[in-house]
Amino acid sequence: MPDLPILIAGGGIGGLAAACGLGRKGRNTVVVEQAPQLGEIGAGIQIGPNAFHCFDYLGVGDEARSKAVYIDKLRLMDARTAEDIAAIPLDEPFREFYGNPYAVVHRADLHGVLLDYCERSPLVDLRTDHTAVGYEQDGTRVTLLLKDRDPIEGCCLIGAEGLRSPVRAQMVKDGEPRISGHTTYRSVIPTERMPEDLRWNAATLWAGPKCHIVHYPLKGWKVFNLVVTYHRDVREAISGRPVSREEVSQGFEHIHPRARQVIEHGEDWRLWVLCDRDPILNWVDGRVALLGDAAHPMLQYFAQGACMAMEDAVALSHCVERYGDDMENALQRYQEMRRVRTARVQMNSRLIGEYIYHPDGAKAAVRNSVMRSMTAEDWYRQLDWLYGSNGLESADAMDTAAE
Repeated sequence: MPDLPILIAGGGIGGLAAACGLGRKGRNTVVVEQAPQLGEIGAGIQIGPNAFHCFDYLGVGDEARSKAVYIDKLRLMDARTAEDIAAIPLDEPFREFYGNPYAVVHRADLHGVLLDYCERSPLVDLRTDHTAVGYEQDGTRVTLLLKDRDPIEGCCLIGAEGLRSPVRAQMVKDGEPRISGHTTYRSVIPTERMPEDLRWNAATLWAGPKCHIVHYPLKGWKVFNLVVTYHRDVREAISGRPVSREEVSQGFEHIHPRARQVIEHGEDWRLWVLCDRDPILNWVDGRVALLGDAAHPMLQYFAQGACMAMEDAVALSHCVERYGDDMENALQRYQEMRRVRTARVQMNSRLIGEYIYHPDGAKAAVRNSVMRSMTAEDWYRQLDWLYGSNGLESADAMDTAAE
């Protein structure tokens, strides 16, 4: 049905990235978002070279680069002793190796870059206050069912509504997500409130037993992003609940005061309980496909959730261009290109949380010994599968990798 638009449920980073990519291929899209206005909550996110590959492909490379803070290194510290464990330099050799930089950005700024593109494009129809509840299809078209609104018809549907996607619920029927029990507290503070001896131009992670602390600058060094995580074995999914500083600091008595002071300087803390799902092999049903967290939600420990969603968007737009109006084949090809890579990131996100971020005793000693022995070139090779030639340097490379 070439005259029908491609429907996208979800106006977050993944959904808007898909609209950008499809618009670049000349395809009309309708993006529906349940919120009354389009925007993003949260704070900072880290964006690796693979994300910059995507920005360029989606046509927002210059705008995204203008919002980013280009840090000097990824720095891993021992939270108990305040000693350095390892650092990955992000200087010119890193950029030459991967073809792009590593940076940090406020989530709202990144979302705003994609939103600006979509709002300017005559091919993107943005509709807020539209809640997807399910879909129907007949082999030639898809009908997106909406709460208290008339349904919308399209040639295919992309479910990009996140962890609790109604489109996924109908397609996969796998119930509620897995609650990890890990609690993450977030705060953003003015730079002048950040302890002077920690105002590093780095994405710094203090790794401790069952906990970690992260901080890095944002918004042209106007603010610092703070993230504090602890294994509290919480069994309830919580998102963005305000909490006291006292609650955040519970369980950090064994952490070195130099790292712990980050908690004392934070303000307006909010709590999230981390959730994910097991990888799945199929997230396509005829003319319906999933994207981003709806397809492969992952823990935060690899800092790749938004990056994987944007990679999905690039792969999807490439497949739609290649297969034209054969939407079912296009979506199957998109899935083949993405499912192993995203499953690998999902699985590794769990593993590094256990063995890199949160170990104690002998496990921590092994981590420290191995990581201290690694050179910059060792790190580049170790991460090449994620940031390098197996990523999204070009759509042709993606398609070749999938064949």
